[in-house]
Amino acid sequence: MKRPVRLAAVIGAASVLWLLNASLYIVGEGQEALVVRLGKPMGLAGDPGLKAKMPLVDTVNYYETRLLLLEPPAEQVILGDQKRLEVQTYTRFRISDPLRFYQSVRTVEQARAQLTQLVSSSLRRELGQVMLRALLSDERTRIVNDIQKEVAEKALPLGIEVVEVRIHRADLPYETSQAIYDRMKSEREREAKELRAQGFEWAQAIQAKADRERTVILSEAQRQATITRGAAEAQANQLFADAFGKDPQFYKLYRSLQTYRQALAGSGPTLVLSPDAEFLTDFKAGPGAAGRR
Repeated sequence: MKRPVRLAAVIGAASVLWLLNASLYIVGEGQEALVVRLGKPMGLAGDPGLKAKMPLVDTVNYYETRLLLLEPPAEQVILGDQKRLEVQTYTRFRISDPLRFYQSVRTVEQARAQLTQLVSSSLRRELGQVMLRALLSDERTRIVNDIQKEVAEKALPLGIEVVEVRIHRADLPYETSQAIYDRMKSEREREAKELRAQGFEWAQAIQAKADRERTVILSEAQRQATITRGAAEAQANQLFADAFGKDPQFYKLYRSLQTYRQALAGSGPTLVLSPDAEFLTDFKAGPGAAGRR
């Protein structure tokens, strides 16, 4: 008899524990709990702590009261000037009305899907009316605020409060970026060729000017040298004439010595001359010959 009694006691205790577990639930910090009885919402528990419910017939749906983040993948958007952009947004939202949220979308996953569609449609509608330069100016803030306002109004009936919608990044598609890069590269190469040609032209002009100035300077220098040389030779001739007038014999001897020096300077060690050559007159006569003549 002891064994059946012990088994019944164990079963009874397990039943009590199960009943307690099925009748109680805990609401944590940052959570709200919606009690649903056979598909019909019965009440909302917003305060944290231990709560009671009907076992078997009641189910509890927990919802976060904190901000949630939505980061859909980037999508291509056509702007008002027919340019394409790869745009990625992020949205911060919270569940403001759990009852309405349960009745409209039920789960957070469904809510994210709905919000993704709302943000995408609003983004395409707003950006389809503006030019690319507007996104690069102060007007971008107004555009983003308009998108946020539209998404918030459409999400409110779902029990969702949209706090923020922002553009995380907006880039040109790879094909467009590559085409722009190639165009910029070819433009820079063309400018480099033009600058190179212009520099070569400048160099040629500078070289021609320098050659012309060099020719002018050399001509002027040669002219001045010729004038100076002529004046010097005239002065030398005048000095020679004055010297010849004062002492013709000495001048004749001096000129003979100059002739010997110029004639014999480039000669070899042997010079063959006739004994009666006039060239040797001063050598044969001696130092006093010029004075005697």
